[in-house]
Amino acid sequence: MRCAWTPEEFYREFDEPPHVQDITESVQAFVETHRQAGHKVVLVTSGGTTVPLEKNMVRFLDNFSAGTRGAASAEYFLQQGYAVLFLSRQHSQFPFTRLYSHTTNPLFDLLEEPVANDDSVRVSRDQVDRLLPTLHAYHDAKRNKRLLTVSFVTVVEYLFLLRHICHILAPLGRHAMLYLAAAVSDYFLPPERMSEHKIQSSDGALTIELQQVPKVLGVLVHEWLPHAYVVSFKLETDESLVIPKAERSLRHYGHHLVIGNQLQRRKWEVVLVEHTSRTKQQDTASFGHTWIKLPQDAVHEIERDIVQTLAQRQHAWIHAV
Repeated sequence: MRCAWTPEEFYREFDEPPHVQDITESVQAFVETHRQAGHKVVLVTSGGTTVPLEKNMVRFLDNFSAGTRGAASAEYFLQQGYAVLFLSRQHSQFPFTRLYSHTTNPLFDLLEEPVANDDSVRVSRDQVDRLLPTLHAYHDAKRNKRLLTVSFVTVVEYLFLLRHICHILAPLGRHAMLYLAAAVSDYFLPPERMSEHKIQSSDGALTIELQQVPKVLGVLVHEWLPHAYVVSFKLETDESLVIPKAERSLRHYGHHLVIGNQLQRRKWEVVLVEHTSRTKQQDTASFGHTWIKLPQDAVHEIERDIVQTLAQRQHAWIHAV
């Protein structure tokens, strides 16, 4: 069995998806515009990645994530004055439109049926007050070119796009933030083990051996974006593991903050784990824990409080130079 793959081996083994270069050109223009304007830029990653089992993909492994947290957080970063690069799984939840999906406030439920001889379409009067703030926020982001969206499907696409975007963000220094909310696959199938075409069920039982996806957070923090404010996530089903594993991640990778959450309570309770002292000997570093909990009668989303706190943390980080 092959030893664990390094990030360098992973990038060398896979061909860069052909559309990546075209996408990075638009990202370059977006980042440069906001760099010249002195704006902070946040890269929000969102949704799950897939692992193809065939080169002409029919079957794949997927990760649990609708992208709700990333999409909501992108909206609140816009409210905080950030320019937002939204790197998300294709067809996952999207800023603003997430509030009016096919299951949440379906579009046709917001509209009145036209009367005879009237071809105009109107929003129902009882829906206007709810829809207008979202519509204004969307058009404000669009008008000021503060939201750029990029999509991925596979873990290979995601990792290539992430590397390119990090290199583009590097000139921003401390004015760049990474909010790594995507649910990245832990395992992948190397290309030499992939079938060229659809695996035939008539061949009988299927046995596959997956390799572990290399962790790129370390190279991201120390090489790609050494001056950015980097936030990762740690989701666990066992509450007792959340803080220890978040601290272990900070100790190992040396980034700024981990948002820890337990699966069943993630929508109303998270803990922000961060260094209280940053030393060269990361194994002796101490950590602080900031809990964010929504009261039962809260009318806003927890992502609003998370983003407000992170904006304050990055502001302090920028001015600590």
